[in-house]
Amino acid sequence: MPHLTLEYSANLSDTLDPPALLAGINAELAASGHFAEPDIKSRATRLDDYLIGLHNNGRGFVHVRLAILSGRTPEVKKELSAAVLAALQAGVPAVDGMAIQLSAEIVDLDRPSYAKVVK
Repeated sequence: MPHLTLEYSANLSDTLDPPALLAGINAELAASGHFAEPDIKSRATRLDDYLIGLHNNGRGFVHVRLAILSGRTPEVKKELSAAVLAALQAGVPAVDGMAIQLSAEIVDLDRPSYAKVVK
């Protein structure tokens, strides 16, 4: 915990560097003081099948879902969302003629039912 899932539209594949973007987000999360660095697990998924509004012409997106154990305050969740969004803004390059939507959401993992083992 936490688990971070980054999804991006395939039309950004030529300009986006997912490993670097994940590294930047993980660094922000580690710096937040809310997580131990080795506990941050992230992955990126390129979406080949997507639709933005009614067409994809000149449109792209990057969305991050950060799943954290329940019990954090709304203020902490807002802080984490802002940190993720700042890392996205820094790590997603602009593309001429394309509007790229960047978004982040924080979701709760049910603390009593979450299980983890480190081997």
